[in-house]
Amino acid sequence: MITPPGEKCGLAGLKPTLHIASDLQALARLGARSIAEQARKRVREQGRFTLALSGGRTPKVLFELLAGEFRKQIPWTRVHFFWGDERHVPHHHAESNYLMAQQTLLTPLSVTRQQIHPMRTDLSAENCADDYERRLKQFFGTGDPQPPSLDLVLLGMGADGHTASLFPDSPALSEEKRLVVAVRAHRPESHRVTLTPPVLNRAREVLFLVGGREKAMTLKQVLGGPFRPHRFPAQIVRPPNGRVTWLVDREAAGELDGFEQNAVTSRPPDRD
Repeated sequence: MITPPGEKCGLAGLKPTLHIASDLQALARLGARSIAEQARKRVREQGRFTLALSGGRTPKVLFELLAGEFRKQIPWTRVHFFWGDERHVPHHHAESNYLMAQQTLLTPLSVTRQQIHPMRTDLSAENCADDYERRLKQFFGTGDPQPPSLDLVLLGMGADGHTASLFPDSPALSEEKRLVVAVRAHRPESHRVTLTPPVLNRAREVLFLVGGREKAMTLKQVLGGPFRPHRFPAQIVRPPNGRVTWLVDREAAGELDGFEQNAVTSRPPDRD
């Protein structure tokens, strides 16, 4: 059973941080700046920074900025890379989230193998989930019932409201014990492996990147509508001891006027 903290409507009462950028490039730049700030902070405090990556068009632009313009702003040798979800395809497959990150971020930065923690899609989807859960517990030194606490989780949101590979009406949305599960996506039909709500809600920072007019109505419901995570899974990401920041472009924010009064909202400059 899913019980929302605070008020039972959207994210009202939680005062999320909402930044609205002019376009995809400006949105990615805001994300890169936020990741750089958090990476430096966590490395100073604890000697390392753990980052869960996502797939999609917006993260690709973000990764290219991190490997280029922001390359010298982050202590990359202290960063460990995880994945919030993955398609159950080989790592060399064009649809692989790992491949996209490898090509746009990890290889350009010459990140060592010891810093990269991908999901093993050479295993069956169920065994891949079991293996990744075991490796997360081993890396973070956590066991039942305490999930690991990632420093920053990067997420997107689909036009149907899904995030990571948590889709509407998925049984994974009610998961309370497992850290990683195999799920089935229906458009197109495929297997995926995803972190579960217990892990996402233990993150210190969650950064949503949302762009495109086709997501505007869904974003309005996620942020300001009733709490219905089985209909809009992105609503389930509410770390009680962490912070959630929404970075959205102007097109995705087109229906948010009524919500902005309940959020910490800004329209920062597109350039430094």
